[in-house]
Amino acid sequence: MTDFTVMLVDDEKDFLEPLAKRLEKRNLRVLKAGNGEAGLEMIRQTPVDLVLLDVRMPGMDGIEVLRAIKASDPTIEVVLLTGHASVEAAYEGIAQGAFDYLMKPVGIDELMFKLQDAYKARTISLKCNKQGASPDECNQKFQ
Repeated sequence: MTDFTVMLVDDEKDFLEPLAKRLEKRNLRVLKAGNGEAGLEMIRQTPVDLVLLDVRMPGMDGIEVLRAIKASDPTIEVVLLTGHASVEAAYEGIAQGAFDYLMKPVGIDELMFKLQDAYKARTISLKCNKQGASPDECNQKFQ
């Protein structure tokens, strides 16, 4: 189950480019944005399933971008990623609707498992929305 589109949003090009190549080798469609504003503009133009989002970026930080993504399409799952350990940022991200929060550097296998789990959650959410099911009904029916 690796046929989905993930957007990477990170201001560190030395992190962004190699990770994109590694994900593409695993049959993911990958879009890249170097900042939050560019990522949001890309989401408006190109459908994505998941967003892998750096928390600390100049301009819009990851939490602001997360809020904007969830406001425009709550079914897009967002995995926050940062090299700066912050329990507060993790709690804030989860409270704002992030699927999960991972620390850099993250192993590619761990990241792939997390992205697959997030994609499964998105698929369930889309099915629920299509059927008009409440979140509780959805959890009982599809999990």
